[in-house]
Amino acid sequence: MRKLAYLSVALVLAGACKQKAPETKHIVITGIDSTKKAGDDFFTYVNGIWYDTAQIPAGQTGVGSYSFLNFPQRIRLKGILDSVANSNNPAGSIEQKVGDFYASGMDTVTIDKRGYDPIKPLLARIDAVTDVPTLLKLVAEEQKVGTGSLIGFNVGPDDKRSTINIVQLYQTGISLPERDYYFQKDSATLAIQNAYKTYLTRLFQLTGSDAAAAEKNASVAYEVEKQLAAAHRTNIELRDVKANYNKLAVAALAKKHPNLNWPTLLNDLGVKVDSVNMAQPGYYDKLNVLLKSVAIGDWKVYMKANTLTSYANMLSRPFADAAFAYTKVLTGQAVKKTRAEEMTQAVDRSLGEALAQLYVKKYFPESARKRMAVLIGNLKTAFETRIDKLDWMSDSTKAKAKEKLYAFTEKIGYPDKWKDYSTVEVKRDAYFENRLSANKNEYRYAVAKVGRPVDRNEWYTTPPTVTAYNNPPLNEIVFPAGILQSPYFDLMADDALNYGGIGMVIGHEITHSFDDQGAQYDKEGNVKNWWAKSDYEKFKAKTQQVVDQYNKFTVLDTVHVKGALTLGENTADIAGVAIAYDAFKLTEQGKDTTKIDGFTPDQRFFISVARIWRVKTTDAFLRMYVNTNAHSPARWRVNGPLMNFTPFYNAFNVQPGDKMYKPESERITVW
Repeated sequence: MRKLAYLSVALVLAGACKQKAPETKHIVITGIDSTKKAGDDFFTYVNGIWYDTAQIPAGQTGVGSYSFLNFPQRIRLKGILDSVANSNNPAGSIEQKVGDFYASGMDTVTIDKRGYDPIKPLLARIDAVTDVPTLLKLVAEEQKVGTGSLIGFNVGPDDKRSTINIVQLYQTGISLPERDYYFQKDSATLAIQNAYKTYLTRLFQLTGSDAAAAEKNASVAYEVEKQLAAAHRTNIELRDVKANYNKLAVAALAKKHPNLNWPTLLNDLGVKVDSVNMAQPGYYDKLNVLLKSVAIGDWKVYMKANTLTSYANMLSRPFADAAFAYTKVLTGQAVKKTRAEEMTQAVDRSLGEALAQLYVKKYFPESARKRMAVLIGNLKTAFETRIDKLDWMSDSTKAKAKEKLYAFTEKIGYPDKWKDYSTVEVKRDAYFENRLSANKNEYRYAVAKVGRPVDRNEWYTTPPTVTAYNNPPLNEIVFPAGILQSPYFDLMADDALNYGGIGMVIGHEITHSFDDQGAQYDKEGNVKNWWAKSDYEKFKAKTQQVVDQYNKFTVLDTVHVKGALTLGENTADIAGVAIAYDAFKLTEQGKDTTKIDGFTPDQRFFISVARIWRVKTTDAFLRMYVNTNAHSPARWRVNGPLMNFTPFYNAFNVQPGDKMYKPESERITVW
């Protein structure tokens, strides 16, 4: 759950808080392993019985909550899509578009008959490339239909003028998960490298190359990618907010990168600007050199490899099978997802807010929005109190922090204004073309924003998705309808479960505006210092404690959590639990001690915290996750924050000698 997006919910929190408390139902907590000590491993105490018996579906890389809750979500979405796909819908309606899009993807007979015919014109255009200018023109043309290659292009708020959108250029050009996969020599990484090369070889064979030529082409493409990867910043380096802001004049870039010819390239991309933010200049410095040092023939091979990997899952079965063979090694997924699940994901990605309208109508009650507004209001109150009590922050910085806190925009459930898909053409027998039409619509949507005021109604995830996020340039927190379900949120559940569930998530997202990255943005969403110098130094010292502590957590054999990579998320987890608990104590149940099923309200709160990270994954997926994801693995999203939180010790009588026990002086509190 990270930083990204917008929308203002038209609810007055003060008024919402005066509403009659919702009727609650008795939810029995099951699965607690009473043979385990809560203070040794709370994740296992709560989730161990489930974990030991849970079966990861063959078509998945994991099972449980958080992102894996999107699997049962897709079953819900599939029900909607099956219904509209089999109905007679008015032409141009959202029902017709999502229904026919889904049906076109389910029509594997037609897709298989077409083989790789849909991309033959593109492969021919690559063959026609004669020099760097024609190569870059092709790169720009493909960017417009959603196939990125050498240019990482996006449009978003200017970090130092957050009300205006600017062209953002970022490092790209590689297909392995991140740059280190090209250079590490451990057995697991080597297996992934070899699987990827085998994948490329197979794709070239499927498009007409003999075995020797296919293997040679795969090697050429891989080596080009490896050279590009060498210029990439690491995932940890990418967390440096200020290093990622490099607003540069196009005229200056034209002189610096003559081989890229930025004025022409940007014009071919459909944008006319005098400056851009080049987030990772080192990548483009290297690309400018490689465009001349790498033979044009090798660039053509690279472009064909990029085309084939980009489109493989949209082509006939042999291409999709080749893609899965690589995925299997990368993630440990045993078998391919069902076609229906793949197409549900495809519709969500391509026509997300159209499908979301049907989902919200069926599954998301307006009362959930109102209940969430109350929760958010209490969490903000609790966080303000925690700011006031900080012994390391000056009054002047505290005042600025509280100004930022109350400048938040909260988005709950779904947008007030839906995205327009009127230009997307959808036919029941043209899956490939449908995907491209949707991609073109997204690109036009992005380019139309360049130089214009930021639309604060825009969302950066689809409402049915099980996620939440904070978007620092908009100073907003976003909770889609997808996450507002059990185990995170139950409209009728008692406060202990809701505050330990979605309350922890709310606290987490609030804290992202005050973690090591978010703290560099002011209340307007601009990268601008609002801290007293001595306060910021104390803040950095506290976050370093978080890095050091999480570096010691073991995930698999010799694999440890990467404390620097996960710093923002770990800070948000530690504070998120604390803020949610303080907010819970503002409720009637939070002030009570009456047990339910033998658990006090405080114990139910902490059990709920553990339940929302109930996740089991393949080892291969977990290795990739640790290398690439800014979040700690599920076990440490539970045990890490709780071993630092004294009320947890009190609730479960955690004592010296227990494995999670830390002396009070060593318990980390940032916020």
